[in-house]
Amino acid sequence: MTVRLLLALSLAAACSGLVTGPVGLRAAEAGRPNIVFILADDYGLDGVGCYGSDTFKTPNIDALARDGLRFENAYCTPLCGPTRCLFTTGRYGFRTGGLTNQSAGRPAPADEPAVARTLKQAGYVTGMCGKWRQMGALPGDWGFDEFITDPTAGGYYWKTNYTKNGELVEAGREVYYPDVCHAFALDFIERHRDQPFFFYYPSHLVHGPIVRTPDTKAGETDPERLYADNVAYLDKQVGELVAHIDRLGLRDKTLILFSADNGTAHQSRTLQGRTLSGQKGSMLDCGAHVPMIASWKGTTPTGKTTRDLVDFSDLFATFADLAGASLPAGVTLDGKSFAPQLRGQAGSPRDWIFVQLGPNWYVREQAWKLNNQGELFDMTDAPFVEQPVARDASPDAAAARQRLQAVLDQLAPDKGKTASKDEAPKAKKKGTKARKRAAAA
Repeated sequence: MTVRLLLALSLAAACSGLVTGPVGLRAAEAGRPNIVFILADDYGLDGVGCYGSDTFKTPNIDALARDGLRFENAYCTPLCGPTRCLFTTGRYGFRTGGLTNQSAGRPAPADEPAVARTLKQAGYVTGMCGKWRQMGALPGDWGFDEFITDPTAGGYYWKTNYTKNGELVEAGREVYYPDVCHAFALDFIERHRDQPFFFYYPSHLVHGPIVRTPDTKAGETDPERLYADNVAYLDKQVGELVAHIDRLGLRDKTLILFSADNGTAHQSRTLQGRTLSGQKGSMLDCGAHVPMIASWKGTTPTGKTTRDLVDFSDLFATFADLAGASLPAGVTLDGKSFAPQLRGQAGSPRDWIFVQLGPNWYVREQAWKLNNQGELFDMTDAPFVEQPVARDASPDAAAARQRLQAVLDQLAPDKGKTASKDEAPKAKKKGTKARKRAAAA
């Protein structure tokens, strides 16, 4: 870091009311961690070893869980675009209009809060690499200082160009884009090791098309083997990123959070010998029920799990809390910080989470779920079974219906922004054809 840059950062900190001095020391003294958020694509619970996958081994993701805290009840939305909009703004889709893949790009950075901009105002340097295009504008418009992305919302793998800080880069040869992103992430972290940084890493893995990776055996064409190779490559890159942070001596100063943007799009696999309820694009449980693992060495509980309910609106609130950032004023934010749980404290867990896709939504407690059609489900055996419950079948069911309806009445998603008929997601049927359509979405 140059003297000029250091002075500029110190002056900016003084003007914002933060403690002055070297930025890295300031972060350490305040207990504010670096934040790295890894977001896998189309990657449900059934793809992760530590969640009980019967098919895939994920030693590096599992190691992250052994070093940290694994969430058993984390929810995003059932599709890529609205999940990204929810995370970025900290606001439910009926507030922003980011309700489907077609409408996720409509909320404008000038009109909505932005997690990167909020952390940047708190003295963090911000960066991202990977999948972006379902969000509107460019990452820089949403507060990212440095970014590398691509021109498509689908899988982007063996290509000859990409976008870096808004400029098209011609590679001059075919490159594996996830490797380009990975190198950018490692370089960003190393260059900013003396500053508090926020790095958002939305991988294209394992979104379709499912193609070979650099580690795939020459001539391999079997779709199942190629899919397994993609899962393995995602896991490998997670391991390399964690090892890089370790080598830089930043592990105890860095929160690494791993999650996914929706459930599995590939043919569903079993979890602990049982079939999951739902997949990508579905309003069943595993359309939005995803893995989430947090590791902050020396701070997060080690090798623990939590059943606390979390949804993706909470990420904005949590990251801002950890960073000591002021939340945007004059706007409704839906998240609740789970920073206390990351520090091993009980915190104040949510009573419910809310999930919306297009014109459909539900609110869920630990044991019950109520959707916009008035259907109540017993969720005590989720994520495998969600049992429909007859209206007021028992006093417990009647009380749950009353509580959850009160939540929906307070949120009033029916009075918010809506998706047009042509944007409303089509219901996914069970079976191979439906899964292939979901994978291409």
